[in-house]
Formats: sequence, structure tokens, C-alpha cells
Amino acid sequence: MSQAQSFDASIPVLTEVLKAEPLGDDLLPGEAAGAPSTRAEMAARLEADAVDGWTDAEWAMLEHRLSERIMGKLQSRVDFVLEQRIKDSMAEVLTHALHGLTNEIRIGLHDTIEKIVARAVSQELTHLQAQKK
Repeated sequence: MSQAQSFDASIPVLTEVLKAEPLGDDLLPGEAAGAPSTRAEMAARLEADAVDGWTDAEWAMLEHRLSERIMGKLQSRVDFVLEQRIKDSMAEVLTHALHGLTNEIRIGLHDTIEKIVARAVSQELTHLQAQKK
């Protein structure tokens, strides 16, 4: 199956779920008013300073917390889409099964009525022939 066929547009991608919030006009921590560096440079420096001394345990904790947060946001959407697709599939399957069952009942009822009528006619003819003799 190709990638294009398996893509469902109703399922959001990760970048749609976790949208970056734009920076406000507030000063960043450690940023002085009128500082010579740009906001982007200051933000990059603060980020680098913050993660430089992280231990493996802190990285693992961050990874775990991010995974949990992403899973929490995605799970409800996935559950909804999955439930909807199952309902749609089940409706189609049940409709098909109902048509098949209805057809089988119709054929069975037709055969049964045909046998009953043939038997009744045969019995009536036998009865008339017995009276004629």
C-alpha cells in the first residue's frame, strides 16, 4: 500500500497538535531592556545554558514527560477517528449481511410455499380421484 493511500487527512499530524506559541513582547528571563543581542540570540543562549548541564536522568525525564503529553493529546483524537471508522465499516458489513440474510429468507420462504402448494394440490387431486372411483 502506498503512503498516499494510507494517509487519512482527518488524523492530525504532530505539528498540528503541538503548535508553537509565538513569543510575546515580554522580556525573556535574563534579558535587560535595550540589550544589544536579539531576542532569537538570547533565547538560543538561554536554551543552550539550560540544557548544557543536564544529566541522562533529566533527559530521560524530559523525554518521558514529552511522550506522555503528546500521547495524551493524540489519544482522544485517535480514539474518535478509530471509533468512527469502525462504525462506518460495521454499518457496511451489517447492511451487506442483512441483504444476504433477507435474500436467503426470501428464497427459503419461496421454496417452502412452493412445496406446501404442491403438496396441497397433490392431496386435493388424490382426494378428487378417490371420490371419482
